[in-house]
Amino acid sequence: MFDTVVVATDGSESVTRAIDVALDLAARFDADVHALSVIDAGEVDASPAQLREELTAALETHAESALATVRNRAGPGITTAVREGRPAPEICEYARKHDADLIVTGTRGRHGENRLLLGSVAERVVRTSPVPVLSVRQLEAVREGDRAEA
Repeated sequence: MFDTVVVATDGSESVTRAIDVALDLAARFDADVHALSVIDAGEVDASPAQLREELTAALETHAESALATVRNRAGPGITTAVREGRPAPEICEYARKHDADLIVTGTRGRHGENRLLLGSVAERVVRTSPVPVLSVRQLEAVREGDRAEA
């Protein structure tokens, strides 16, 4: 059913569960996994010109770290990529180019709740993707008191 699964990561804590789900699905279907991190060109362009090169380097380092987290969880055989551009179109284009059967994303990224005012990357991917998208909500952390009662 799934031969290629693309998991989009921005390195945020909220994408952790999406990574787990993507890796579980890939294992169940013996699918190839591609982990993708997109450097938001809009974020770079909105920064002062004298900081853009430094910001780009920092975002590249962050993207590589996010991909290393997926690579460490997935083991050998995973394909990773960093792209620069608008995140939703880049994710969709990557999936199209690599003939993906599924894109897996988290529902909240590095920008958290304030992104709700502008619309989210996950929502744009769902609306524009050429392939099915599984958006995975991060479950709320269990409080210590609740864990003891359970």
